[in-house]
Amino acid sequence: MNKYHYTESGLKNVYLVNGFEIVKTPYGEAVSIKDVEGLQRVISLNLCNKKHLTGSEFRFLRKEMGMSQNGLGKALGVDEQTLAKWEKTGRVPKTADRFMRLFFLEAINHNVKIKDYVEQINQTDRDRNVELDLQQTNEGWKHAA
Repeated sequence: MNKYHYTESGLKNVYLVNGFEIVKTPYGEAVSIKDVEGLQRVISLNLCNKKHLTGSEFRFLRKEMGMSQNGLGKALGVDEQTLAKWEKTGRVPKTADRFMRLFFLEAINHNVKIKDYVEQINQTDRDRNVELDLQQTNEGWKHAA
């Protein structure tokens, strides 16, 4: 039985025993994976049960929540460069490791406040480069209509 090394996850140790198919395309062979969303969820839950997350595992959970380094950095009170360093070097502080697991588990278990907070952070991150049009009025400066 051939296993498939699932490197698309960004993790080095994930192999699929089944649930995938090698298909021929006009560009060569490709892999078709069944229920990618379910696969990603199982990987995430397994990571949450590990003793300590590596940098790539921390990144995997962050991406599963749809968060940027900047957004998660805001939630953790660190800048995105610090977060990038943790993910690259694999030296994730214990408090950040524990926070990430809790944050992730609460988000996927539909804790509405956590989900709303994650969405608020993600929206703020998306809006970061939006123009702010202001105008001077008799009452002072205001957001332009």
